[in-house]
Amino acid sequence: MKRGFNFSDRAPVELSGGGRFVVPRKDFVPAYVRTFEKGVLQQRATEAVDSLRSCRVCPRDCEIDRFNNKIGVCKSGRLARVASAFPHFGEEDCLRGWNGSGTIFFGWCNLRCVFCQNFETSQFGEGAEVTASELAGIMLDVQESGCHNVNFVTPEHVVPQILEALVIAVERGLRLPLVYNTSAYDSLESIEWMDGLVDIYMPDFKLWDAEHCRKYLVASDYADAARAVIAAMHAQVGELKVDDNGLALRGVLVRHLVMPGLLDDTREIMQWIADNLSRDTYVNVMDQYYPAHKAETEPRFAEINRGISNDEFCNALELARATGLWRFDTRWRHVIPHGAPVWLPRLQG
Repeated sequence: MKRGFNFSDRAPVELSGGGRFVVPRKDFVPAYVRTFEKGVLQQRATEAVDSLRSCRVCPRDCEIDRFNNKIGVCKSGRLARVASAFPHFGEEDCLRGWNGSGTIFFGWCNLRCVFCQNFETSQFGEGAEVTASELAGIMLDVQESGCHNVNFVTPEHVVPQILEALVIAVERGLRLPLVYNTSAYDSLESIEWMDGLVDIYMPDFKLWDAEHCRKYLVASDYADAARAVIAAMHAQVGELKVDDNGLALRGVLVRHLVMPGLLDDTREIMQWIADNLSRDTYVNVMDQYYPAHKAETEPRFAEINRGISNDEFCNALELARATGLWRFDTRWRHVIPHGAPVWLPRLQG
């Protein structure tokens, strides 16, 4: 599919900026390669793993000894849990390309979203624990499968384990862009560890109002944490840049899932992005909310036990545009999904 591909004819201007946000692929080197060559990655990995002895990897600040498998809010101990790894064709076109985004789904989560659409993995811990060497092998398998990037999904609570494995993966030849695909409930320390390692940050700014955050995410400080870390991400990598084929190489892509009845949160989030990051920030305003997990089964969440209406989604887009934001994600690349999972727990051993 790549042969004969004409970027300028097919990609929307929101992505390319008429060439303003295009970087030649030949000039691109993954950020972590240079950091590894300087010895910085190795040092950070050692420090991050040692921090598990009194864990403050995320804003929960549990301060328990995960290094020796004590369990805090995220339910993860010394090792990361992986649910699956595969070429994902449901991601944004600038990530999935024609061969898919190499998603590695981590088990468990530091949030308790009552509407989580992936609750089997995030809340029930679907998957298997992997060593650093095994996680590095999964990254390399993703690369071998032809994916355009390595996409860490729900990495907030396993940053030390990712760093530890990344050292091994780079030594073995990993050279794909890294995507940090997060709820944005990260600690600033974790994002500082990732400085010079992550090529593409993809935070999801979920909710703004503290009471909504408490009720629906079980984290009243979520918006405060999200504002701090998304600003830090943007300071590190800036606006989203792509190559000549429309594949993301570096920058921030902010996701926001429109929630039923919560357009005031959408308004505030979009205004904050425009005012505090850049009006050139690439944003995916998403319409795929459906009630899942507790939002579907518990009467106390009846107000979000429905999908969003067409009017709500159109209003959300109008609110976003009113702030001066203009780089909104759209589908533009025709892709026929192919391939199979490169890693599943049941296939191991």
